[in-house]
Amino acid sequence: MDHQRLGIIDLGTNTFHLLIVEPPGDGYRVGSARKEPTRTLFHESRAAKIGEGGINQRTITPAATERALTVLRYFREKLNAYDVAPERTFAFGTSAIRNAENGREFCQTVQEATGISIQVIDGAREADYIYRGVRAALDLGPDPALVMDIGGGSVEFIIGNHSQVFWKQSFEIGGQRILEKFMRTDPLSEADRKRLYSYFDEHLIPLANAIHQYAPTAIVGSSGSFDTLVAMDYQHRTGTWPDATQTGFELSLEEFRRSYTQLLTKNHEERLAIPGMIPLRVDMIVVAVCLIDYVLRSYHIQRLRVSTYALKEGVLYSMEN
Repeated sequence: MDHQRLGIIDLGTNTFHLLIVEPPGDGYRVGSARKEPTRTLFHESRAAKIGEGGINQRTITPAATERALTVLRYFREKLNAYDVAPERTFAFGTSAIRNAENGREFCQTVQEATGISIQVIDGAREADYIYRGVRAALDLGPDPALVMDIGGGSVEFIIGNHSQVFWKQSFEIGGQRILEKFMRTDPLSEADRKRLYSYFDEHLIPLANAIHQYAPTAIVGSSGSFDTLVAMDYQHRTGTWPDATQTGFELSLEEFRRSYTQLLTKNHEERLAIPGMIPLRVDMIVVAVCLIDYVLRSYHIQRLRVSTYALKEGVLYSMEN
């Protein structure tokens, strides 16, 4: 058993992520977050879709629990294969679990079946980890930036720069929730798109106030749908995939608009055929780009950046420093 190795699991509403790392021999190296502090031994994301069919009813369905157990049994095999001690495995439950009336029961089922103990975190702590992950991935600079993480259950918005957070809030308006509420046809109808934007107007008033106060100059999107937009951009411009070791990207507004138009006018099968698309995101990305478009247009933000790091890397950097 390697007592240094760490396993970090992010149990998202749609996707579960496992990161297994090995810190340097002398324990954690405190220093610049831009340097790789540890060696990544294993990293994989798998669809669990625990929000599907129950998220707006505040429940994790039996089918969703089964999908979760399938993924977590596989993660348990990987943790064992890499000799990660149980006390060095940290699993974090987010929106779907914290809002489900049977969330506690779900965690107990997982613990009994896999030995993985889930720590359910609130939106504020989730936002804090996301900010730390993003700050480690790229240089936020001195000006306020709007960090945006679109999950299946919640969306975290954080306004901060390279040294501090000015404001943060988690909103329970994640992709799976709004997909089930608004996407009645595929492609999304113009009427439903307008209903969705009105819903954003109504639910994002605290964000509007914070943006007015701090005037962020860029959006920094973290992982998820943003990663897919970067892949679509690279495939379109160069016919290649983005460099897997790069943790920060720029996405031109022109390229975002091109992708937005494509995603809003195609149906499921047509979206699946877009170079750079991955099956896991093919439906949720429609409502996700609507939210990105809404924020860009409403607040006249001219720069879009993407961080491949999010919650799990933020957890890692929190442990390191």
